[in-house]
Amino acid sequence: MKFQSMPYLRPDIDGIKEKLKALKERIEKAESASEVVDLYTEVCAVSEEYSTLGSLAYVRHTINTADEFYDAENNFFDEIGPDVADAFQNVNKAMLASPFRAELDAHYGELLLKNTEISVRCFSSEIISMAAEENRLQSDYQKLIASAKVEWEGETIPLPMLGKYKQSADRDIRRKAFLKDAEFFDSHREELDTLYDKLIKLRNKQARTLGYENFIQMGYDRLGRNCYGPGEVAAFRNEIKTHIVPVVSALKEAQKKRIGVPELHLYDNDVMFKEGNVSPKGSSDELLAAAIEMYKEMSPETAEFITFMQENELYDLLSKEGKAPGGYCTEFAAYRAPFIFSNFNGTSGDVDVLTHEAGHAFAYYVAARKGIIPDYLSPTIEACEIHSMSMEFLTAPWHERFFGEDTNKYEYYHAADALNFIPYGCMVDEFQHIMYENENLTPEERNGVWLKLEKKYRPHLKLSDLPFYGRGGGWQRQLHIYLYPLYYIDYCMAQTVAFQFFAESLKDWKTAFKKYLAFVDGAGTKTFEELVKGADMSLPYEAGCLKETAETITNWLSNFDF
Repeated sequence: MKFQSMPYLRPDIDGIKEKLKALKERIEKAESASEVVDLYTEVCAVSEEYSTLGSLAYVRHTINTADEFYDAENNFFDEIGPDVADAFQNVNKAMLASPFRAELDAHYGELLLKNTEISVRCFSSEIISMAAEENRLQSDYQKLIASAKVEWEGETIPLPMLGKYKQSADRDIRRKAFLKDAEFFDSHREELDTLYDKLIKLRNKQARTLGYENFIQMGYDRLGRNCYGPGEVAAFRNEIKTHIVPVVSALKEAQKKRIGVPELHLYDNDVMFKEGNVSPKGSSDELLAAAIEMYKEMSPETAEFITFMQENELYDLLSKEGKAPGGYCTEFAAYRAPFIFSNFNGTSGDVDVLTHEAGHAFAYYVAARKGIIPDYLSPTIEACEIHSMSMEFLTAPWHERFFGEDTNKYEYYHAADALNFIPYGCMVDEFQHIMYENENLTPEERNGVWLKLEKKYRPHLKLSDLPFYGRGGGWQRQLHIYLYPLYYIDYCMAQTVAFQFFAESLKDWKTAFKKYLAFVDGAGTKTFEELVKGADMSLPYEAGCLKETAETITNWLSNFDF
């Protein structure tokens, strides 16, 4: 079914809660494991119907945040979401208490109830009102950022459209674009500080109510991390500081000379070439057409996927007034359909999103046709990001269709930028850990922490002539800090595995893609560690992984001479 034709009707929450309550009671009274399995199938059907309506409301709201109807519906889901989650958690508790646990483990695999245990401990009816308030605050941030418009050369444009000017070959233009971008955040400084202060304290309060020391472990549990914890992540960040930061600093020194600047300022960071970064050739429609043909040629699996996406118009890609920022992939479970959301801005990032979000969408499309329970359709988030980041590299044989004679420059930029991202991602993660451990920091102290981390992870960058960034406010542009707490490190770990798929593809593309398909095919039936090991790759926090990754990518980058 086409996206625009998918019907939306506000769900009957009382009816859903009553149905889940009845199913919970029947699970508790079940006389056999097979009866529990049948009842849980009904629970899954309720979940799919509810989540589909929630996704439709969210997507249509983010496409146009000024749409009053879907703004109200999004607010509705923010409000009732925790209450419905509580009803589902009561079912989960009944499943965990079942006397047929051994038989259920044998039927579903042990991971289902292991994940259920994690889910149950990070939510309860005691925090419903706080969780609803958290949702409202997150929506307030998103609506604020979506409202951002700036005056640029006589016209008013949405904030994401500054992206191409931030990568201009003219240094004055890109500095001006950064300053113009910062004007919005400076003008909303107090509001942004207040929103985050409330979110930090509210999340910590929820965690303490549930028996956690603070939000950190609760945040890990929310993300479903089932095979590693804060200790492994801290060790990973330390390895990044040891093995990746020096490599990135060396690359940045070469970049500084290549683009001819005495010092590398933040507004120089993303510009790899003196004449400016490469942009895709052609209009947005032409890029999409090229992507469709690419996936049709890549494999029978990707051809089937992209045909489904095209026929059902399951994407919204152009930046426009009132549209929420960023890009994402979500799904409409009842239709077994993924959806891609983006904001094209005329930069190479338009191609990145066509491959990145398509990696997510492809993985969901494959899993949704396996006949597995909804709980197993997706692995944990860092594994999901491997789906997307690896796809960015595995599409390399077709990149010439997007960049023509500039393909080599794009390939260099893409790999160097991916390596450059990892220290930044670690900075975002460490910042959040510090915030939840020190909830009473003032706005100025929070900014001070950010500046200290800038020196730790990006010592090669100068911020002093950009007041917003120079005072340490840059973290407020990272929407994950507000909306998806503790998520960002998943990108960093995924990138190290994606680099391994990339290295494999340089030797033998078909073998690499075969491994990728096997990784995707595992869906959510295995842990992150099991999926990575099953693909014959090294874990990001495994000794030696990052040193080897850094060497592999820098050796490949050294083959280019610009």
